[in-house]
Amino acid sequence: MDKSSSRGAIALYLTFMTALVLEVFPLPVWAHQARPDIPLLVLIYWSMALPERIGIIAAVIMGVLTDVLTSSLLGQHALAYALSIYVVLIIHKRVRLLPMWQQALTVLVILYIERIVAALTLGITDGLFPNLLFWLPPVIGMFLWPWIFITLNEIRQNLHIQ
Repeated sequence: MDKSSSRGAIALYLTFMTALVLEVFPLPVWAHQARPDIPLLVLIYWSMALPERIGIIAAVIMGVLTDVLTSSLLGQHALAYALSIYVVLIIHKRVRLLPMWQQALTVLVILYIERIVAALTLGITDGLFPNLLFWLPPVIGMFLWPWIFITLNEIRQNLHIQ
């Protein structure tokens, strides 16, 4: 493994670890339900940029780590992330060519896949139907997408990650 590829692998791990830290970072009570799914947004970026390196296995691993950190039902995020990244891997060549606002709308749809799986999981395990605030994080994630894309793209270009 040469120096640039090891640097790239470390950068990938650090972005994923940062996303996980942001997932459990304390927020005020009023903002807790509106927290966007940062690990999934980072997964979406890397699976679009490096589909041969970041795929469904990485999504399952990140999902299990997210489940453990957020005390969710084990496998809930893993399943949702795997389904979401599967969709990304199918459409990544087309999405990369879209303007940023269309990419953000595509990311919104992908983030809603995760929310639908979470809603089904809540319904099956707890018999609960989520309230309207439950559906807000994907919208916030859509607005965060351009900044996440630009930040991770700068990291990828500066470190020559391929």
